[in-house]
Amino acid sequence: MSLFVTSDVIDAIQAAARAAHPEECCGLLLGETSERITRAAPTQNVHPNPARAFEIDPQALIAAHRAQRGGGPLLIGHYHSHPTGDPRPSDIDAAHETGDGLIWAICAKGRVEFWRDGPEGFETLSYSTLDP
Repeated sequence: MSLFVTSDVIDAIQAAARAAHPEECCGLLLGETSERITRAAPTQNVHPNPARAFEIDPQALIAAHRAQRGGGPLLIGHYHSHPTGDPRPSDIDAAHETGDGLIWAICAKGRVEFWRDGPEGFETLSYSTLDP
């Protein structure tokens, strides 16, 4: 599968990670199709220990689902940062995978990598950057 991501999305995720450091940032990935991410929407990290994990604000998630049902952008997945790790799923991330097919973007060390939460676990995704 080919994944396309606008350069604005990459920039927004990296900026959110820098701003949240030393805590994890998080947000939603939105787009036109499941293969085309055109927006990164920041959300509050409501996890009790945001320095080690993330939890997207449930109200933001509900709002994104409502918007999608109303003809708005598709909810393709979410992003978060690893302030002291690598841009790959951690053990904590693996404990929360569901096999739902959503895309996870993880930012660490100035890089953003994309993963699909597939039935067999996380699958790494290559992507092409698009101009907005």
